Formats: sequence, C-alpha cells, structure tokens
Amino acid sequence: MGSHPPPDGRKFLEALAEGPLVFDGAMGTQLYERGGAPNRSFDEMSVSQPALVEAVHRDYLRAGVDVVQTNSYGANRFALHNHGFADRVGEICRAAVVAARAAVNQHGCGFVAGSIGPSGLLPKDLMRGRTRRQVFDAYREQAQALVEGGCDLLLFETFGFLGELEMAVESAYGLDVPVVAQARFGHGGKDDQTDDGATPEEVVARLVELEVDVVGANCCLGPDALLEVAARMVALQKDGKGRPVIFQPNAGHPRVVDGRTLFSSPETYGVVARRAFKLGIAAVGGCCGTGPEHLRRVVAAARMVGGRRSLTSVTSIGSETNGTRPAGSEPVAFGERSRLAAKLARGAFIVSVELLPPTGLDPQKTLDKIAILERGGVDAVNIPDGPRATVRMANQALARIVVDTFEKIEPILHVCGRDRNLLALQADLIGAHVAGIRNTVIITGDPPKVGDYPDATAVFDLDSIGILGLADGLNRGLDPAGKAVGGQTRFVLITGAEPAAVDVEREISRLKEKRAAGAEVVMTQPVFDEATLHRFLDRVRPLGLKVVVGILPLASSRNAEFLHHNVPGMTIPAQVRARMAAAGVGKEAAAVGVTIAAEALRAIRQGAGDQVVGAYLMPPFSRVELALEVIARM
Repeated sequence: MGSHPPPDGRKFLEALAEGPLVFDGAMGTQLYERGGAPNRSFDEMSVSQPALVEAVHRDYLRAGVDVVQTNSYGANRFALHNHGFADRVGEICRAAVVAARAAVNQHGCGFVAGSIGPSGLLPKDLMRGRTRRQVFDAYREQAQALVEGGCDLLLFETFGFLGELEMAVESAYGLDVPVVAQARFGHGGKDDQTDDGATPEEVVARLVELEVDVVGANCCLGPDALLEVAARMVALQKDGKGRPVIFQPNAGHPRVVDGRTLFSSPETYGVVARRAFKLGIAAVGGCCGTGPEHLRRVVAAARMVGGRRSLTSVTSIGSETNGTRPAGSEPVAFGERSRLAAKLARGAFIVSVELLPPTGLDPQKTLDKIAILERGGVDAVNIPDGPRATVRMANQALARIVVDTFEKIEPILHVCGRDRNLLALQADLIGAHVAGIRNTVIITGDPPKVGDYPDATAVFDLDSIGILGLADGLNRGLDPAGKAVGGQTRFVLITGAEPAAVDVEREISRLKEKRAAGAEVVMTQPVFDEATLHRFLDRVRPLGLKVVVGILPLASSRNAEFLHHNVPGMTIPAQVRARMAAAGVGKEAAAVGVTIAAEALRAIRQGAGDQVVGAYLMPPFSRVELALEVIARM
C-alpha cells in the first residue's frame, strides 16, 4: 500500500507473487491451551510472558509456515481498556513484534505480520463523529507501533463491519508497508455477507479503492463455507478487478465438550487448503481452533500444489557455464526407448491400468492381477508411489519384478517428489534406468495426511516440473550440475493434468512449463464429461503433447460422491452421479459404473481424433475385472 515498502515488505510481495504462501494459525487458542487464563489479555502476554508467545511462533515456523502474525490482535486502546492496559498500546505492540522476530531469526527465515483486529465497539458507536475519530486514532497508534517495532506487513483481520475495516486500513496510510485486509463473513447468519450485509464482491471493490495489497476472508466460518467466499474474490482477480486473495478459516464449526471448544481435524483442513491453492488463492492460514498440526497440512498442500523449488534453482551447482545449463547429447529417439513408446510412435492406441503396490512383503497377488491384465491385452501397468501417502512396497521394486517376469506388459513407474530430496530423486532415477524401467509418470505427489503415519514429513525439494527437468537432463546424459553421468537414460517422460481443474488457466500454464521441462505425454485425471475433455484438448493441442485419457469405472454412488467432493481436479457431472445413485449398491452399481466408463471411452475415441493416443484406467480398489470389462466394451 505504501509507495516505498521496506526491503522485507518488498520481499513479501515478491514471495506472494511467486506463491503460494502459508500464514500461521490461531494465537489465542494456543496460549489458552498452554495455560493462559481465558479472562486475561492474551496480547499483554507478549510483555509478561514473551517466552510463551515466542514458543507458539516457533512451533508454527517448525511446521513450515512462511508468515507469523504478531500477538497483537486486540492490542488497540479500546480493547485493552477492558483489562486496564489502554495506556500500554505501544509497549505491547512492540513486544509482540520482538517475540515474533526472535522466533523468525532463530528459524532462519519468515515474515512478520503485524496483526490488528477490530475495536470491539458496536457499529452505532463507531459512526458517532467523536468516537469515529478516536477509533481512527487508536488504529493509527497500533499500526504505527507495529511498524516501528519492525513488522514486515500489516494484517487487518476479522472485521465484520466493512466501514470499520475501511477506517482501520486508512489509518495505515503513509506507513510504507504492505497491507493485507480480511473481512469476516457469516457471523450475522448469511455465509456470504459481513455483519453489515456486504458481499465478497463489495468488500473487494472497496478495499481495491483503498489500494490494499492483499484481500481476503477469515474466521467465523469453517474451511468449506469460507472457501466459497474466497472463490468469489479470486474470480474478481481473474477479471482484473481484484487483488491476490488470502484465506484463513476457522478449523471447522466448533463443538463444546466438557467446557472446551473443539474443532475439526487437521486432515480435513489440509484437504481444503489444497483445493484453495488449486483455485488460485495466493495464501492460506488459520484462524480460531487451528494449530501447528493444521498448518503443517497446509504447508504440505502448498508444496504439493505449487512446489517450493524448481530445477532452475539447482542447475548451476558445479557448472562452469555461468549458470547456463549445458545442452548435453540429443535424447534417444522417442520410439526407441521402450515397447510402449514404440507403440505410441507408430500410432497405436495403448491401454494402461493402475494397480497399487502390495502393503506387505509378498507381491504374488498383485503379480497375479498383472498376469490377468497381460492376457487381456493391456499394454502397461501404472504403479503409483505411496498413493494417498500410505505405506506400500516401493513401486520401483514392483516395477523391476514386472520387467523380469512379463514379456508383453510393461511397468509405468510413478516418480513422486513428496518423499525425496534432489539427491535421492536423482539416485532413484538412475537406479530405475539400470533396473530396466523406462516408462515414467512424473508427479509432485500427495502430501502426507492420512494413514498410519500422520506425522510423516513431506520433502518436495522439486515439484513435477523440476523432476521432469532432472529426468530430461539424464536423458541427455547430464546431472543437474551439468556433469556427464556416463551415458544417457531412456525415460519416456509422462506427466499428469486435470482437465476439470477449477483454475484451468493455471493448469494450462503449468502444463506449458512441464512441456518445456521435457514432458512428452500427458495422462489425465479421470474424465466423465466429454465437453470438458474437448475444451482441454483444444488448449493442449498447440503443445504437441500426446494425451492418454484417464477413465475411472465408479464402484458405487458413495464412491462417486466422495471423488466429486473431496478429490481436487475430479468433477463428476450431476447426471453421472444420479445414474450411480439410481443403480443401488454392490454388483449392480459396479455394472453401471463400467457402463458409464465404457460410454465415455467410446465417445472419446470417436471424437478426439489422433490427439488421444490411449486410455489410462483406474479401477477402484485394484479390481482389474472392472478395467477389463471396460476394455471389452471399448
């Protein structure tokens, strides 16, 4: 908002543009859980118990957040008056910045946002001439103290009355720091309105007039409901009428148990955060009820969706070419890299089926299923890497067994950035090639959020674009530092895409980056709507990528509803879900699911021309008989 923001303020805006960013979560509930009395001023604890406040900041930073918010939400003259601290605004605000800055300095990186909440006065009081001026002065006093204390940006949050938010923002004029402004929705009974009846569109329009840097919504509503509000703000940004959007919901609707306020699980919070980032929201944080575990899931979602490092940041390591990566040798001709590539090169329509690796030591049941697929004429078996972040046999080990056991069917190895740093990714790719594995699907991977090991950490040194660049370099005989590896790998480089992505522009933009990084084939998420697929194909055609369309035979109505509502990028049309609902359960439902999948596949083959070169079937629960039934009807 200021014309000349300080260096760290400029860095914040630059980081926001590169995004996505993660803000921290609740401070008050964290202090309460650590012994803070509910009737005391939590803001004053920055002075009386700074070590406790700093510990909360450190826990958030250890969870991986990019921005911590000072413990100063209620540190204005009016709110502090109720605790007898009205004359200590400057002292409390400066102490809050010191505690946050100490945690950031110890952690080594991060931004400090000066938190400012509403005055607590009713709208009828705010509109009185003298009181209005006093409230403006109170906000100015608080904002100035936070900036003088050394915060990198100001964050105005949880304002239910738009007029008061405008007044608070205006008080920050001339302080030369970025300003983030968030309104509260749903408190008055309507999820898409502020307390004074302002819609998301009206809030954004008025904040844009005030030259706010970031707009958003926080508090009151849980993740799902508030995401709908934030989505409307993002739509304005795409139309050129908005600003980058921040989204900080509560941890679901609270329940009171034995006098304690409890919220929903971190897992649910992380899933919604992933949807938010895919929607185009620039920053996600937490409000009431959220803690480090919630934000750890958000950090994993940010890494999965946006990546935290691309290959370009490591290509100059050890290079003597002034940061320019050597071109290396020309890759081996596409059709000579594997049997699958040869089929694609000569225009054959290929079929691949996804099978999960076994959960234990014995792969025989999985191999039996692969044998059935081979007899059914399937060309390849896709082997995921820890799907849904669950622990299974290493997919590379199973792929090697497939190479050694079968003559006609080939493995397609999923290479995932979730669990491996740059060194391990490079080592695994080289090892896969030596093991005779040639076909790869390069993905970023799902963040750890479910299963038996919810505390497992994600790595995400490289996202899918970075891994594609790494693998393409190995195909040219070079490692990321430009050093020769003593030969060339022969990987078929396949990537993923979501034809039904909420933010289609972002999906196409990333697909262009993937193509530039070396991708040659696209395997899509399951497609149920032919019109959606054709729109996607029209956008992809100029890239010259071969497209293998994902097909998922639904097992039941419950399966369809879960996928539609909980899996980002997967949209199941209402008419398809209605057919599944009418099909009943068990074998009858599965039969209808197969019929729908076969219809979709036939329509795709007939209408997509030579751009679609294959089908990628994902039978639920590895039920290969469903996949073969779809193929038979094709």
